[in-house]
Amino acid sequence: MARVLVLFAHPRLEKSRTNAALLRQVPRRDDVTFRDLYERYPDFDVDVAEEQALLMRHDVTIWHHPLYWYSAPPLVKQWIDLVLAFGWAYGPGGTALRGKAMGHVVTSGGTEAAYQLAGFHGFTLGEFLRPLERTVTLCGMTWLPPFAVHGTNRLPDAVLQAEAARYGRYLTDLADGVPPRPAVDGAHV
Repeated sequence: MARVLVLFAHPRLEKSRTNAALLRQVPRRDDVTFRDLYERYPDFDVDVAEEQALLMRHDVTIWHHPLYWYSAPPLVKQWIDLVLAFGWAYGPGGTALRGKAMGHVVTSGGTEAAYQLAGFHGFTLGEFLRPLERTVTLCGMTWLPPFAVHGTNRLPDAVLQAEAARYGRYLTDLADGVPPRPAVDGAHV
């Protein structure tokens, strides 16, 4: 069993049919904590001590957000810059997160085929997430294979519901201590 923290960051959730469907599948369990960063910190004034305490109480942390210009939304970057502090998360004495795991749930308007070397974007999703992966490993944490939902602007309702159910199983499995399946090219479980 593992305690799972979901750090959700979507600056325009009201416009996201896909993320709304995914969020409805977040398990309601004592060992799964959901936190909407944009709701909590609309002014970007992140409570570092509170966020660090949450990280310490959980075994697995999931960053869940849409892909914004091949990266994370700005509040995720702010959170990383402030919370994963030198001397606490990395560097001399920075061992607070060692042995924990961190994963990524990403939604993108582009199709999975667009995130291939020969695709529209010319790189895989895993390659775009590499700086975040390195952030995690620098902190002594295990990087989990990313979970991706692609083509969000065109998903038929049945496919969207299947993806949402898959997300719910993913979080349930993490809480039950079931490791995610290895990703194909680091982009999909």
